Amino acid sequence: MAEGNAGPQRTHDEACMRIALQEAAGAGARGEVPVGAVVVKDGEVIARGGNAPIGGHDPTAHAEIMALRAAAARLGNYRLDGCTLYVTLEPCAMCSGAMLHARLDRVVYGAPDAKTGAAGSVVDLFAQPALNHHTRIEGGVLAQECGAQLSAFFRSRRDDQRARARAAHPLRDDALRTPDARFAGLQDSPWEPRCVSDLPALAGLRMHYLDEGPRDAPRTWLCLHGAGGWSHLYRHMLPVFLAAGDRVVAPDFIGFGRSDKPKKEAVHTLEWHRRTLAELVERLDLRNTVVVAHGEGGLPGMALPTASADVAARVSGLLAVNAWLPPGAGAPLPAGLAAWRKALVARQAAVLRPGAAPGLDAAAAAAAEAPFPDAGYRAALRAGLHWLPADAQSVAAPIIEGARAFWAAPGRRSAVAVGLRDAAWGAAALADARSAPPWPAGCGAPWTWPDAGHRLPETHGPELARRAVEYFRP
Repeated sequence: MAEGNAGPQRTHDEACMRIALQEAAGAGARGEVPVGAVVVKDGEVIARGGNAPIGGHDPTAHAEIMALRAAAARLGNYRLDGCTLYVTLEPCAMCSGAMLHARLDRVVYGAPDAKTGAAGSVVDLFAQPALNHHTRIEGGVLAQECGAQLSAFFRSRRDDQRARARAAHPLRDDALRTPDARFAGLQDSPWEPRCVSDLPALAGLRMHYLDEGPRDAPRTWLCLHGAGGWSHLYRHMLPVFLAAGDRVVAPDFIGFGRSDKPKKEAVHTLEWHRRTLAELVERLDLRNTVVVAHGEGGLPGMALPTASADVAARVSGLLAVNAWLPPGAGAPLPAGLAAWRKALVARQAAVLRPGAAPGLDAAAAAAAEAPFPDAGYRAALRAGLHWLPADAQSVAAPIIEGARAFWAAPGRRSAVAVGLRDAAWGAAALADARSAPPWPAGCGAPWTWPDAGHRLPETHGPELARRAVEYFRP
């Protein structure tokens, strides 16, 4: 069929791509990523191939390689002059190299591959002028159908993983679990969700966390969100920490994010959250850990080293982000925190709707609201600052005093980062605190951002993370 005849050529290309789609479907049925390929010579399909790396324990067994091998055997020649290869997904660098070595006349692919595509999406090996053979490349043939096949496969696999997770972590009758669909499509969130429910303090509640980077890294960042957030808050800081070669663990406190949400507010005590966090730290064997504590929800993190001597030995530093230790027993709360507590008691809507925080764009607001489909999921938000000690007899008071003593000890490394527009912990609180700073001794002057508010990790995450990497260098 003449190459110059665009209409008939396109019809022929689509017919061949549909055969490749059949091969892809077969690969998917075997549990492989559904990619299929066919080799055509003189209008005849002479070879077919589907992905087979898993079944064959062979990293080279991509659909294109399988089809090339079959075509070479059919023709009795490793050079495939006059042949066209059709593949449902843009070829990777390995397959592109093989196609060039095979002297294919033409390669036609369906869906682009933004992660590993070597025909223009990531690199374009076919456009290298120094190569002694040039294979013509054309993409986008039945791209929508090819892409839909891949999307359906990965969606089904995610659904299976979630079903297994639900079976492994059954939901307690006195708790709620935010549907996975609420977290679909979140921006800048490529990390694998992990869950644990067998820690003694959890009593069967499912706790979600992220755990990225090498397990034997010289430094670990334990990133703890505030009362209106969840681990998604740190999405702009994680890449900086990982690029430094560090390990990053970012849990969702029970009641927040993807973690289970007890229906009663009374469970949300400082002692309980500290205990669940301490057990997670021991379970994951975190070492040389810098605690990144954000907002009022960071208080369990600042109190974490007081849980046990073993946990204290695992903690090497503290970065308090708009998060300070409350004043000692009998001392009044800073004005901003006092106003927050008053708003909680009054059940003011703005306090219970984290997506309404100032300065959030639409995507960030949607992410903040994702864990809380309705009022029934908001018990932890309503509990708010109730774990702060109201007097010297409060259960939380000795925990906070212990945390203050721990971080005041010589040799502790700590720093405070402040968004000065934060209503509770901003410029006014800094001015009030000059005589008695509510941050650990030895912190030095706070790192301040005049244009930032409470969600400093979200709005200035990369800059904050880079500064922390240098400050807490082992």
